[in-house]
Formats: sequence, structure tokens, C-alpha cells
Amino acid sequence: MRIAIFNQKGGVGKTTTALNLGAALHRAGTPPLLIDLDPQGHLSSIHGTLPTEASRSLFAFYQDSRSLAELEVEWENIGQLIPAHQQLIKVDSIFGKGPAILNKLRSGLDLLESEKPQRTTIIDCCPYIGVLALNAIFACDRLLIPISTDYLSLQAAEHITRTLQVLEPVLKRRVERRYLLTRFDRRRRMSDDVRNKLRERYGNEVCDTVISENVAVAESPSVNRDVFRHNASSAGAHDYKSLLDELQRKGDI
Repeated sequence: MRIAIFNQKGGVGKTTTALNLGAALHRAGTPPLLIDLDPQGHLSSIHGTLPTEASRSLFAFYQDSRSLAELEVEWENIGQLIPAHQQLIKVDSIFGKGPAILNKLRSGLDLLESEKPQRTTIIDCCPYIGVLALNAIFACDRLLIPISTDYLSLQAAEHITRTLQVLEPVLKRRVERRYLLTRFDRRRRMSDDVRNKLRERYGNEVCDTVISENVAVAESPSVNRDVFRHNASSAGAHDYKSLLDELQRKGDI
């Protein structure tokens, strides 16, 4: 199963969700592959070995046609990572937007999965629609859309919906999606308002699990750890374990 984590709005918890969902899978005995598809490389920075050479990063898959398998690095307590590099920002200008480049990640994952089947792939996307994000959308089985509990995030959700409506005739399929509420604060009425409005619009595509506003979740990337290693008894760790349970129950992982 391939899950792309995407939102065109920044600061909603895409990288945090990729990290902690990956860690939850490892704890469940099924270590995933994480792909950092963001030129900013936040996920790779948390790993602690952000490559200085583009030839050792995902950019080499696009520029030099290196296989994804060659670019994997071990991530203790999570699984494997294909790291990003700032050179990824050049992919749009170098390769254009033809069918070959838009389907490149999907083709690469098809080959990789023929060699390493039965592994979940989690793709951490950049926060804008370009070749890289389109690669993820074209390649994924599910789109997981983190939505922070503020009113601007509702507009972002609508923007994503319109984007997918444009893309789906090209894909010739509906992109299956799940909306995940993040930074949820039960003390604030706005959190419940955003959840109710999201459910009105998207029904059962909205996850029952919410990721609460939590110190452990916020702190853990700064010490290069997932929330389970940072504080396994925290509310944030419980929330990400619940998210994995829900996604497994619904057949999304």
C-alpha cells in the first residue's frame, strides 16, 4: 500500500504524520519505506543524515535514473528512508510535465515492490502542486490529508478537492482519500466546529482519530525522534497508534 501525505497548506503536520505513522507501523512489526519528496528535506533532517550530495538522494532517481532500491537508507526503529535533497526543487524546470515524468515515481515503486513486496510506502509531499506532488498523487493508493483545526484549513481542503477533480479524469480513477484532523484542542470550540464542517462535506472520508495538540508530538522532531521514542505514554503517541489501528481497520494500510 502506498500512502501519500499531502496538503497545499503548510504547517498542518505532514512530516510529523509521515514520521509517526511510520514509527507506529514499525512498532506493529511491519517497518515501512518513507520517501521524502519535499526539497526542504524536513523528514530527512529528522533522520539525521540529510545527504550533502544529490547523487545519494531521491534527486538521483529523477536526474540519473538510479533505482529507488539503491537510494534506501536504514532508519532505526522505523524502517527505510529515501532522503530528499534541495536539488529536487529543479525537477519541475528540468523535466517539464509530460506523462513520463508524472508517472516516474509510480513506475519506480512498481519495480521496487516487485523486489520487496508486502511493505507500506509513506510519501511525505511538498506543500504545493508541481511535478513532485503530482508524482505522489499518481503513484499512491491513498491520499492522507492532514487538516489543522483552523478555519483556513477548511479552505485548503476545498482547494485540494478541486485539484483532485481536475486530475482524476487524467488518472482515470478516483483518488481515495482520508482527512486527518491535527493540532486538535478539545478546549477550543473551533476544533469541534472544524471537525463538524469537515464531516458535513466529506462524510466517512474524515478519520475518526484526531491528533491532539500535544507537547511530545511538537518536541520529538527537534531531538530527531518519533513520538513513541520521545514519550511513548504521551497522548500524541496514543493518537498515532489509534490512527494506524483505524487505517488498518478500514483497509487503508
